[in-house]
Amino acid sequence: MKHFLNTQDWSRAELDAVLDEAAAFKASRFGQQMTGRSIALVFFNPSLRTRTSFEIGAWQMGGHAVVLAPGKDAWPIEFEVGTVMDGDTEEHIAEVARVLSRYVDLIGVRAFPKFVDWTLDREDTVLRGFARHATVPVINLETITHPCQELAHALTLRERFGADLRGRKYVLTWTYHPKALNTAVANSALTIATRLGMDVTLLCPNPQYLLDERYMGWAQQNIAESGGSLTVSHDIEAAYRDADVVYAKSWGALPFFGNWTAEQPVRERYRHFIVDEAKMALTRDGGQGLFSHCLPLRRNVKATDGVMDSPNCIAIDEAENRLHVQKAVMARLLRG
Repeated sequence: MKHFLNTQDWSRAELDAVLDEAAAFKASRFGQQMTGRSIALVFFNPSLRTRTSFEIGAWQMGGHAVVLAPGKDAWPIEFEVGTVMDGDTEEHIAEVARVLSRYVDLIGVRAFPKFVDWTLDREDTVLRGFARHATVPVINLETITHPCQELAHALTLRERFGADLRGRKYVLTWTYHPKALNTAVANSALTIATRLGMDVTLLCPNPQYLLDERYMGWAQQNIAESGGSLTVSHDIEAAYRDADVVYAKSWGALPFFGNWTAEQPVRERYRHFIVDEAKMALTRDGGQGLFSHCLPLRRNVKATDGVMDSPNCIAIDEAENRLHVQKAVMARLLRG
């Protein structure tokens, strides 16, 4: 049985096949791939695009989705092994995952980090708990990575540049945000861009904002296999110059993980990392580089109105493509 927990777990051939199928779904949205099938979508955190695209995607393929929010409309779940459950949790993941597996054909899980201790959060306990105990495929709806977003991003880039993305300059830039955010999308953007053979520049304010060594290691592994490159930069102008793609995301500095009081004054010094028209003018062909973001995005904090409303902004296309790649992932997992 195969899960979809990270794109790194799937071969390049498998990822290309999913992207090809997603493009086919975009051309013809309705099918019968999920007739008589169902998916449980378990959300520990809020969602707009992920929930909507999975629910609609299942329906468009003839299936059904049930949405659960543990602690709200479902019982709070315990994930610790061997714990004495005399606190707030009502049932253990060992039962939850196996019971859901008797009802549905797929399980999707969204569970953000707790933002207390990165050494614990990086273990991805919730997602791994479902994958360990479920007897049906489990899909990562965003935990410490966001593989569905990766696929939507990749599909959008393929639509603009073609299937071969090797040699394209890709800038993954940190941006200011008034609070520390999950590193999931940044981890995933770095993973998929290097997997696709792009020349990737990771632009961040200082070494404190580098991503976890696991994802930096995946990037190096991907480069060795794909022939792309990875450059770490703290120089805004050099990073943007001649870029084909600028992908923006704010994320928290791991040395300050769980300590917002200490990070806040550091972060405040880097408001100028906002993506604006002047920076985008440095991109290829006199400012014709593409811009995207996973959304939601705080306008005029992460990127200006001018950048978001530019014809070179592909964030809405990417958001739409969540629907198509989600359907392709579900269909592939159901086929085994």
